[in-house]
Amino acid sequence: MKHTAFFKFHEALEAKLLPFAGYEMPIEYSGINNEHMTVRNGVGVFDVSHMGEFWVKGPKAFELVQKVTSNDVAALSVGQAQYSCFPNGKGGIVDDLLVYKYAEEKYLLVVNAANIDKDWAWVNEQNTMEAELENASDAISQLAIQGPKATQVLQKLTDIDLSEIPYYTFKTGAIAGADDVIISNTGYTGSGGFELYMYNADAEKVWEAIFEAGKEEEILPIGLAARDTLRLEKGFCLYGNDIDDITSSIEAGLGWITKFNDGNKFIDCEYLLKQKEEGVSKRLRGFVLEDRGIPRKDYEIVTADDEVIGRVTSGTMSPMLQKGIGMGYINKGYTKFDTEIYIKVRNRKLKAKVVKIPFV
Repeated sequence: MKHTAFFKFHEALEAKLLPFAGYEMPIEYSGINNEHMTVRNGVGVFDVSHMGEFWVKGPKAFELVQKVTSNDVAALSVGQAQYSCFPNGKGGIVDDLLVYKYAEEKYLLVVNAANIDKDWAWVNEQNTMEAELENASDAISQLAIQGPKATQVLQKLTDIDLSEIPYYTFKTGAIAGADDVIISNTGYTGSGGFELYMYNADAEKVWEAIFEAGKEEEILPIGLAARDTLRLEKGFCLYGNDIDDITSSIEAGLGWITKFNDGNKFIDCEYLLKQKEEGVSKRLRGFVLEDRGIPRKDYEIVTADDEVIGRVTSGTMSPMLQKGIGMGYINKGYTKFDTEIYIKVRNRKLKAKVVKIPFV
């Protein structure tokens, strides 16, 4: 089992530790609901150093990133980031990722922890133009400082004006005594905040400085369990649940990161354009339970007559709404908002309603 550079802090805080993507990671500290509401109302810190980071460099960097990702990299200026996915050439998704334009011939791809090896192999396989590639995953630590009070905590630790880092942009500079830190505003909680990418050698002092600076704001460490409930309330996809190698970005409602601009001939572009124009047989939709219960992954979605019309991909009890919420693929004909559906929980059918996401 691998450990991040922050592991000693997780142990000292008596976090509940479980295996995740080859790492021993903190799942919770003070309880999921407490951690969830801390991020919604204050500020919390996630160790997300298990994520993968690939550098793509040189004169062919743009050509490769444009080929392997569904979004339009040509739209990026230096200092901007983009949510995207790797189409797999078979109508599915290798992974979803963030693309950072670090310099004119230098991009950073941030991928999911469980997919690092698969993604690295995929990008290398597609690198027919011989761009320069570097897998920096083991050299970089990452913290996500999330919540409405994140800016006031971090501003104490840097001369960079954080108000000048709007959503999906980043700056590189000094913070908490560490140099060359990427300060990014992308977020996976929907409550605002920043991600800090730093060298492993700087990790401990940055952690300690953040928690010292955040004492007045009652900052707390947050585990991966609350990260999941937070992202689900905002309707953000999780790879392996809501998207995978047999679902497309169009089916997943990610048409907004699937750009069919002239000259953007990314992998699967013709297939995905056909799906967009002709429609798909199933769509990822959000739903809220009207009966009491908690939907879970792979529960059947059915009609009042027990006809199976889909399956749940993610579900939880929303700490904000105090209702069961979830997402799932639902067959064409049942995807309109306010459609009544049912979630099969053991031998019970729980009434639910198709809703527009985000949930909160």
